[in-house]
Amino acid sequence: MSTPSSRPNLPTDIKTSGESHRVSLLDRAHLQISGVCEVISFDEDTVLLRTVCGTMKIEGGAMHVSALNVDRGELVLDGRVDGISYEGDGTVKSGFWGRLFG
Repeated sequence: MSTPSSRPNLPTDIKTSGESHRVSLLDRAHLQISGVCEVISFDEDTVLLRTVCGTMKIEGGAMHVSALNVDRGELVLDGRVDGISYEGDGTVKSGFWGRLFG
């Protein structure tokens, strides 16, 4: 997964116009995601992520995280991917009150 090396380290709870979200799925078994702000929950069958484009839900089986880079907001997931869906309007709330009520 390529990310520009000149990209500054930004707080993961703030969406800026320069941040992007990319999802790449190979053979329904290898998923690469950029723009990840937080891993909300995770088990073999369901992964819930907060991304710069909203809450992302990944459903499947025998899933495990192969790589996670919190500073760059990148996650690599291996296993059977059955579905990917988004919840919310895609805006990321910043600050304490935004996270509490967002």
